[in-house]
Amino acid sequence: MSDSLRARIEQYYATVPLLFADAEEFGPLRLFVRKEPGAPYYGGPAHAQPTAEGAGSVTTADIARVRARQCELGVPEAFEWLAEAAPALRARIEAVGLPVAERPLLALDPHLPVPPQPLPDGVTIRVLTADDPALPAVLALPRLAFAAEEPAVGAAGHAELSAAAREVIADGTVETTRPTIRAGHKTLIAALASDGTPLAVGHYHPANGTTEIGGVGTLPTARRQGLAAAVTAALATHARDHGVQTVFLAYAQESVARIYRRLGFRPADVTLLIANQPARS
Repeated sequence: MSDSLRARIEQYYATVPLLFADAEEFGPLRLFVRKEPGAPYYGGPAHAQPTAEGAGSVTTADIARVRARQCELGVPEAFEWLAEAAPALRARIEAVGLPVAERPLLALDPHLPVPPQPLPDGVTIRVLTADDPALPAVLALPRLAFAAEEPAVGAAGHAELSAAAREVIADGTVETTRPTIRAGHKTLIAALASDGTPLAVGHYHPANGTTEIGGVGTLPTARRQGLAAAVTAALATHARDHGVQTVFLAYAQESVARIYRRLGFRPADVTLLIANQPARS
């Protein structure tokens, strides 16, 4: 991977949370603090990362200060950073008892087109608007899709999705997401059954011509139909059509990575490390 690609990814992780959060500085660490409750960026933004200048100088005391502030805010004591940007940080994070997970990154080959993927009969792909009637269920679907580590076919289906959709309405997630869609900070795409039920979803947040595709998940009862690949291809194409030149993503399982490689994603030679926060798709 070129140094320029790595630099774009590093800049993206330092920039995109600021669409939804303010940054508080704690010496060599930066903590993203939501501007409004529930503003969506994965599980935050409420995580910390090293600054470019302080990547190699984070101390246990710095970590303790950030954790105290996260505790005060009532958010997870979460950290997220590129392994290559701060090689010594993992040992320090683990030394204070926080579990660290690896998420290798794949970047889309800029010279390869991403063809639309086949869909089952009756299934359509849609870019959601802020007022789309399917929005609550689309936002709720990842809660079912990522409930288990491995993406196996499961029992959670329409009834469970309806219940989860009621939860995201009640907890304010839907209303806090609408403005980010209207502002163009978040694009949601879903594969929907003929009755309007979302079967697979994903999103991206563009910043400075770069984006990470995330949250790609499939309703457990709808797996093994190529829906995740179709949503990912649609997200990549939509991002490219709207001025994004660099498209990348993180993965947790090799079985998922194989899907992305078939679409033209290639190893980015960069690993995202996440501590004490939910696994990303």
